[in-house]
Parts: sequence; C-alpha cells; structure tokens
Amino acid sequence: MTYEQFTQAVRANRIPPVLVLHGDEGYLVEQAVRQVIAAVVPPEGRDFNLTIVHGRDLKGHELAEQARTLPVFADRRLVVIRNLHEASADQLEAFSSYLDDPVPETFLLCAAAGIDKRRKFFQKVAQIGEVIEFKRLYENQMPQFIRDRAKEAGRTFTGPALKLFCRRVGNNLAEVMGELEKLVSYAGDREFFEEEDVAAVVSDTRVENVFALTDALGSGETAEALRLLARLLDDGQPPLVILTMLTRHYRQLWKTRELLAQGVPQKDLPRRIGVNPYFLGGLLAQARRCSDMQLREAFPRFLSVDLALKSGGDARAQLEGLVFALSAGAPLPKNEKGRDGDPSQH
Repeated sequence: MTYEQFTQAVRANRIPPVLVLHGDEGYLVEQAVRQVIAAVVPPEGRDFNLTIVHGRDLKGHELAEQARTLPVFADRRLVVIRNLHEASADQLEAFSSYLDDPVPETFLLCAAAGIDKRRKFFQKVAQIGEVIEFKRLYENQMPQFIRDRAKEAGRTFTGPALKLFCRRVGNNLAEVMGELEKLVSYAGDREFFEEEDVAAVVSDTRVENVFALTDALGSGETAEALRLLARLLDDGQPPLVILTMLTRHYRQLWKTRELLAQGVPQKDLPRRIGVNPYFLGGLLAQARRCSDMQLREAFPRFLSVDLALKSGGDARAQLEGLVFALSAGAPLPKNEKGRDGDPSQH
C-alpha cells in the first residue's frame, strides 16, 4: 500500500484495528500516524481514549490491560506505540498476548523505523491487521508528490518552477516540506509558483550543485567546475559523498549513451536510467557531448581518487585534480590504463 492509498483508506474510515507502520521514510510514517490519531480519536476525547508509549518504555502486560479497557464516552480507543524498533524481544513477547484476543473497540497503532517480520509479534499483526512499509520515494516519484502537497496548500507550480524545485531539494521529504513552506510564505496570495520564486527561496543543495558540476565538466568549463567543487566542499559536503555522486552521474551518462545507441524511446529513458524525468533533457545533452573514451577513462580516475581519499590523501587536491582531468579530457596515465572495463558495471 502506498502512502496515497493509505491516506485514501483513512479518509474512507477503512483503518485496520491493528496496524504497524514502518520504513526508511520517517516523514511518511509520522504523517500516517498523525492521520490515524486524527481519524480515530477527536481532540476532546484524547485525555481518556488515547495512550501513547515509546518502544523502549514498553511494559507489555500493563499496556495490554490498558488496551483492553473500554473507551470513555466514545466508541473507540487508540493505543499508539512509537519507535517500536526500540522494544526488546521480551517486551514484545509480553505484549503479544493482547493480539491473541484484541478488543474490538481498541485500535492499536505501532510505528517503527524498521522491523523483523520473522518475529511472532509481527506475524500475528499480519494475521489480524496490517503491516505497511513506507519506502523512500524514488526521484521520478517526487514531482507528483510535490504537486500534491502544493495543491493541498492551494498552490500550483509552473513547469520550470517544479523542475528547479525538484533539482534543488532532492528526495528528502522533510526538507521538501520545509522548503515548500518557505515558498508558500514567500509567494503570499499568489496561486502559481514561478521559477524565479524557487530560485529566490529554495536552498541550493548538493543535488543541483553536483549536476551543475558535471555539466561544467562535460562542457570543458574547468574554472566553473572548480568553483562549484569549492562550493560543495566549503558547504561541508564530505569528499567521498561528492566522489560517489560524480561516479553515479557518470554511470548514468554511460547508460544513457548505451540506451540511445539501442534506439530506446525517449519516454522510456527515465525509468531505464533511474532518473527524474525532469533531469532527462540535461542528461541527454551531457551524454551527447561526451565521447565513449571520455566516459570509459573517467572510472579508473574515480577509483584512483577513491583509494587516495580512503588512505588519507589531501581531499581538496585530489578532487581538484580529478576535475582538471575530467574537464580537460586529459589522456589516462599509463599506470591506470586497462583498469576501466565496462563503466556501466562500476
């Protein structure tokens, strides 16, 4: 079940009586928990009919008794266990007896960063309720998510504005919502977000800077590439993270050239490459500017810098040397030739 499907189920009052929400996208888990609380227990009844505990503090037998208590002046009671992943096996075992005979008037909601589905507790939940995982959204899912959140605020992105927003915020949903709130405040009563609004308000992130860095590299703009590299380092981005993102981007360029050569339709490229469709135009332009040899020789350079960084080499000097070599298209040193293989496999 996706987050949107879960939201529809809550609005339709189709909430499982026993529910475990988990996943690496903590923002979605938290929003789902808030939806259930709002739907099951009205604010005026929460003093009597809402119990919230944390996994590390779980006292199984005591909580089971609370869960069996009938609601007060209401039809439903809600028991919430946050951070269930912090509970020990013994704590879960002590509470699992409740699942053998749950009370119809009580809703049980558990939230966790991750779970072990092999445990009996979660197997029981799956039998009488539902276990839902919220995974981190892929880049190509972000535009629709952002459009939907903007629509909820009564706003609409223009095409260029949405493209720039996606590029700058990446797929960290907490960051997305924070930047969207800033944009709403900045736009005032205006319905449409323009590209200029995003450029003025939304923070530059490493996603945009690395994309701009690779664009400068592909264009042979060494000075601009060095400036962007310095900005990333000065902003505190770890050198190995920068190198990883560069490697990933060049792997996408290589994959793009392969797919173009195979005649794959352009509409299928984002899915095959694994990129946000909004970035496809720039990626295609970069891929067409690079030669197969430039791409092939980039990967042993990445390996060489990776080894140097992990052995304590001067990070700034290593990355600056890499930028010089990539932007200038310098020939590969003799001792590095023959180590590249197929870049798409690195």
